[in-house]
Amino acid sequence: MKQGWEVRKLGDVCEIGTGKSNTEDAIKDGNYAFFDRSKIIKRSSKYLLDCDAIIIAGEGQTFFPKFYSGKFDLHQRAYAIYNFRKEVSIHYAYKYLIHFHKYFEEVAVGATAKSLRLRHFQDLPIPLPPLPEQQRIVALLDEAFAAIAQAKANAEQNLRNAKELFESYLQSVFENKGDGWEDKTLNQISENLDSKRVPITKNVRNEGSIPYYGASGIVDYVADYLFDEDLLCISEDGANLLARTYPIAFSIFGKTWVNNHAHVLRFQSKVSQKFVELYLNSIKLDDFVSGMAQPKLNQTMLNKIPIPFPSLSEQQAIVQKLDALSAETKQLEANYQQKINDLDELKKSILQKAFAGELNTTALEV
Repeated sequence: MKQGWEVRKLGDVCEIGTGKSNTEDAIKDGNYAFFDRSKIIKRSSKYLLDCDAIIIAGEGQTFFPKFYSGKFDLHQRAYAIYNFRKEVSIHYAYKYLIHFHKYFEEVAVGATAKSLRLRHFQDLPIPLPPLPEQQRIVALLDEAFAAIAQAKANAEQNLRNAKELFESYLQSVFENKGDGWEDKTLNQISENLDSKRVPITKNVRNEGSIPYYGASGIVDYVADYLFDEDLLCISEDGANLLARTYPIAFSIFGKTWVNNHAHVLRFQSKVSQKFVELYLNSIKLDDFVSGMAQPKLNQTMLNKIPIPFPSLSEQQAIVQKLDALSAETKQLEANYQQKINDLDELKKSILQKAFAGELNTTALEV
């Protein structure tokens, strides 16, 4: 540790306490912030404290600190860290707790619902340089974090742009269909193999190396198989039919097992299979899905979806173009995602240097 620094226990340099409210039901709409166990800000008609404070959930799976200034109330299983001694900057302590937040996940007690005790905060050692150095560290960290946030925002926007570029081209292909395209239904261009599907509950599955598919892809690996060929799966149920977080159509090949949450279709041509997969993932299927709480795309409605179908040679040309663009887009996505990951690691590294007394301007280059 750097000369002139000392280590104190957090409980010796500030006040630490929990709220008094037992349930959110007791909180009426008002003008003051209320922090529940998940650190979600709600509104309260009363307040417990009026100060700068660091708020940390006392129960949950993650325990990331939040800074708040003003009047607020909090749940009895949330902690407020406040009223620091004059030789300690609350902003310095806040940055330190960000750096050290994984510690709380490690010491939290309980199997399913993890919780923190007051001692976990009181006994936490905190390195304390002189107050001017604390203020210098905070200023440097604020500058670095702002630069990282901007660089990360740029990378995330570029990532979105890359995805939108592919999706935009994909939609334009099918919206501007040429002469000779016919509207077909899936039962006209493929064979439905749903009757061959067999669901297996998890407790009776035999573990193996063969993919076991559900509505959105692989959910497990089993020892036996139902299919051994190229096929197209289409989600039959689940929230993803409307949310579209994952593709609802996906190709499978080789030895596979599919449960009753995905339709299974066989095409005469791999090109047509890929063409239909691309098309279904480019459109919304809300009009064919029944149920909102439990969305479902049954076989009858599946066969009502109109598929714009060009000649096989044109399908081939479209698939090749889209495959090439997809590969390029995925490479861009990988590059931007790596940039985001690198920025997250840089932030961790800067925090590590800050509280080891090694922070200087060269460490802040983004």
